[in-house]
Amino acid sequence: MKKTIDAIVEGGKATSGPPLGPALGPMGINAGPVVAKINEMTHAFSGMKVPVKVVVNTDDKSFEVHVGSPPTSELVKKEAGIEKGAGNAEAPAGEISFEALVRIAKGKSSNSLGKHLKDVAKEVAGTCKSLGVKIDGKDARVVIREIDGGKHDSLLK
Repeated sequence: MKKTIDAIVEGGKATSGPPLGPALGPMGINAGPVVAKINEMTHAFSGMKVPVKVVVNTDDKSFEVHVGSPPTSELVKKEAGIEKGAGNAEAPAGEISFEALVRIAKGKSSNSLGKHLKDVAKEVAGTCKSLGVKIDGKDARVVIREIDGGKHDSLLK
């Protein structure tokens, strides 16, 4: 029989404490190897919250770890070098380059509702707006209008 544990952990820093340890213990699974595997697989997302899914076969005590993509806001904050978004709309929290926006959009395209990279880039820009992060010194709404107007088509192929 298989059971699934969904958790959000900090990349590379999962522990055998909650939420993993208490969920694995009653299944008779040693949390150490599971945590080690999660940390190995999430190391590249250090400092970001990452969704993980642990699928445990309770019959033979084997497990599989599946790592999801961090939320777009986490990727934007990491790229901008900030820990949280702006408290007010007047003072920007940080800034990213348009190239960074495209990189994030490419990374999120597999689990986005957008059909094209252009759509996903606009979603990322919307997240930038919510966080108070400027894109190449411009308000995210301006960048979204530029994307719609075709200004960045060469980068969004």
